[in-house]
Amino acid sequence: MLHIGGVRTALYSWLIARQSGGQFILRIEDTDQNRYDADAEASIMESLRWLGLDWDEGPDIGGPYEPYTQSKRLTMYQEVTQRLLASDHAYEDDTTPEELEELRVSQQAAGKPPGYDNRGRYRTKEEIEASRAAGKPIVVRMKVPDRRTLNFDDAVLGDVEFDLSLLQDFVIMKSDGYPTYHLAHIVDDHHMQISHVVRGPEWIPSTPRHILIHEALDWELPVYVHVPLILGKDKSKLSKRHGAASAIEYRDQGFLPETVFNFLALLGWSPGDDTEVMDREEIIERFSIDRILQSPAVFDDEKLAWMNGVHIRQMPVDDLLKRVLPVLERPEADGGLPDTVERPIDQAFLGELLPLVHERLKTLNEVTESLSFFFQEEVYPDVESLPGRKSDPETAAKSLTASLELLRSIDPFEPEHLEAEFRALAENLGMKPGPVFTPVRVAVTGSSMAPPLFDTVSAIGRERVVARLENALKLLEAVKASTSP
Repeated sequence: MLHIGGVRTALYSWLIARQSGGQFILRIEDTDQNRYDADAEASIMESLRWLGLDWDEGPDIGGPYEPYTQSKRLTMYQEVTQRLLASDHAYEDDTTPEELEELRVSQQAAGKPPGYDNRGRYRTKEEIEASRAAGKPIVVRMKVPDRRTLNFDDAVLGDVEFDLSLLQDFVIMKSDGYPTYHLAHIVDDHHMQISHVVRGPEWIPSTPRHILIHEALDWELPVYVHVPLILGKDKSKLSKRHGAASAIEYRDQGFLPETVFNFLALLGWSPGDDTEVMDREEIIERFSIDRILQSPAVFDDEKLAWMNGVHIRQMPVDDLLKRVLPVLERPEADGGLPDTVERPIDQAFLGELLPLVHERLKTLNEVTESLSFFFQEEVYPDVESLPGRKSDPETAAKSLTASLELLRSIDPFEPEHLEAEFRALAENLGMKPGPVFTPVRVAVTGSSMAPPLFDTVSAIGRERVVARLENALKLLEAVKASTSP
């Protein structure tokens, strides 16, 4: 699945392509057949589409360099492998997995770092053919030259020096006829005219391997862009324990694609000032490789939630309605409205309600809890919450009785008129507004935290509001009766 680090890498590649007028290419690298998962491939495409990272070429739309799935390009990798064998930059190796394990164990016993000892270099063609005839697995390894250092220029890190003595001969073609990533992506990058290779810092130690293959084939190097590591707030490498692991999980948690796009862009890149909330067009306009940071970026889920709230508040109500409607209409078990609420939802009614909660939402998923009581016929308040913190059941009952009388006759049933009449009621009762308003709020919504009270009462309507206050009064009377001597 496409984890957050991979999404950010794709995002930076997309931004480079969009800003420069280039092409953003989706290539499916499936040469490790043991780990291939068709569901993961579909999820990758779904994640990119959700974020708006559209591709100009890819397995589903084709392009001038198709196919864009590596398992369909095996002939090309095998031809390049034969070229490397013929130029003596590579060799066939018949070392078995069992022999490699024995080597590893002996190295560890001797206190040496484990690694291949390049023994295959010294096998003769006759020995290799005999092994092939005997059914032994034959791989192709790239020769690492004896020179001691290799330097390459990285667009983020600058000059990077690597000691080749730390690198053993490495496999470029497996015994099953599939190339390793080291060879396959280089062949594809060359033939697809890839200009920039954007990837995480974990690939820095492998870059010398990739440069050696380019040099052996006399191919021009792309621009390497190694983006910074992403850490959790505890400064350890970001993992599942820090929260959602994939872009799809953030979608399912109610985050906007605009927010995740914005947040990930700033996760290792600076626009040059303190601007944090930006739309897609502004990020494209301001993005540049030279402002990608070298230091690790910290993933702050609280900041992500804050940013999501800002993006929601900036969204027109009509747009917000289209986003929350699927959330509300999904099954109750999946976070939608109670199954007793009829679908489809009345969009005109929803459009009247959204302004009441627009400023409070941090995720789209919060809309269910925020609006559920508007759509239900009945709510079931906690009787202990009805009086509020600064009152008591007897006072709450008094308030609800007077409120019921007012609500049955008040006209018009509009927010401003309701508020004025209820404030006058509190004054007539010799009470502060709080002890009068709170029992009504809890009786009507089932919660002490709700949208503006009188907008809510007006939206729910006289009949349902009266029924809910009558129910709340019965609850208080039942409690009173159970506690009487």
